[in-house]
Amino acid sequence: MPDAHDRAGGIASGEFALPLPVPAPDEAALRLRRLFPAYGVLEQRARRRVPRFAYHYAVNGVGEGSPNVAHNRAAMDAVRILPRYGVPVAEVDTRVSLFGREYGMPVGVSPMGNPGIVWPGTGAILARAAQKARIPYIGSTVANESIETLAKLAPDVYWFQLYAAPAEGHARSLDMVRRAEAAGAHVLVVTMDVPGRPKRVGDVANGLEVPFRFRARTLRDIAMSPAWALETLRQGRPGFDTMRKYLPEGASIFDTARFAQKELGQAITWEWIARLREAWPRAMVVKGILHPDDAERAIQIGCDGILVSNHGGRQFDAAPAGIEMLPAIIERVAGRAKVLLDGSVRSGLDILRGLASGAEFTFAARSFLWSVAAIGQAGGDHATLAFLEELRANMTQAGVRTIEEARRAPLV
Repeated sequence: MPDAHDRAGGIASGEFALPLPVPAPDEAALRLRRLFPAYGVLEQRARRRVPRFAYHYAVNGVGEGSPNVAHNRAAMDAVRILPRYGVPVAEVDTRVSLFGREYGMPVGVSPMGNPGIVWPGTGAILARAAQKARIPYIGSTVANESIETLAKLAPDVYWFQLYAAPAEGHARSLDMVRRAEAAGAHVLVVTMDVPGRPKRVGDVANGLEVPFRFRARTLRDIAMSPAWALETLRQGRPGFDTMRKYLPEGASIFDTARFAQKELGQAITWEWIARLREAWPRAMVVKGILHPDDAERAIQIGCDGILVSNHGGRQFDAAPAGIEMLPAIIERVAGRAKVLLDGSVRSGLDILRGLASGAEFTFAARSFLWSVAAIGQAGGDHATLAFLEELRANMTQAGVRTIEEARRAPLV
């Protein structure tokens, strides 16, 4: 079996370095910085711009009142870093190598299902922003754009996230993996924490279903969100374009949505992970791991990375936060694979918290999504610049100059 460097495509870590210092933002970016300085401001702006059903689709978790989402945030806030002073930190370097590539900072865009319902074109906007900022963009099986489209928009940073389609001996799953390889995806991310469809109370209450249907209540919500409605008219209803290949020619958006709902998101076994490991020639990550024994199983199969995550609080309300399980998983992995973190990463400080807790890299979803929903086309660049600015500022405050030093920052 090839090693992790070979599976990443044999690309040297310095092949596309982000130049330092980072170019100063232009006047438009500075204006957005003043208007939308933090996550909470972006979320509130997004809440006013998008229909109620779309906002609740993104903000809610699985349970009534979404307690697991709140728990994720509380667990992140509980991480305290002991700063060191007297350290020369005039320049900090946020660059980091991962699976044979160098990225501009240790945060990437988590896979998002159907983000276009929150703001049309979100997937394409974030793919372009990730390419510009040199951070990983994980395109979901149920992204609105196809594998091929997203890979073209983010050729240097595109990863593909797979939901299994077990029908016909996983024929479609394997075909999507082949498509991702042909499109140039650098990493395959296999999501394991969706063995079935949970009851998302907020979506039920709002009448949100797949395929999406216009009802009196949703029409009323749309009428109160004119910017969203106009952008949706301009771009068309979001579909699941990766799935179109597997339906007859001329299939409607409704047909594609029904197909995705029926075929995807079923339980994945370790035997299937082993089969994927044999089929995929580059770096492979399993996402949704919380138990150290599951991390061990993934390593034994040959996975290169463990993405510790509870799916943003959207699957199992009794699950611990990813950052709570990080130390135990890192101890078990013992350097044999990269340990990554997803869950309530809202700021550069949260990136630093994840690194100081032992993660090699972090991923965020809602932070990027709210920025696009609040701002539109410029929202992706705004989010990446905010993360970079905040990470640099907090590294300086903590007394760390590099990502390696950030991983050794003492916790209280």
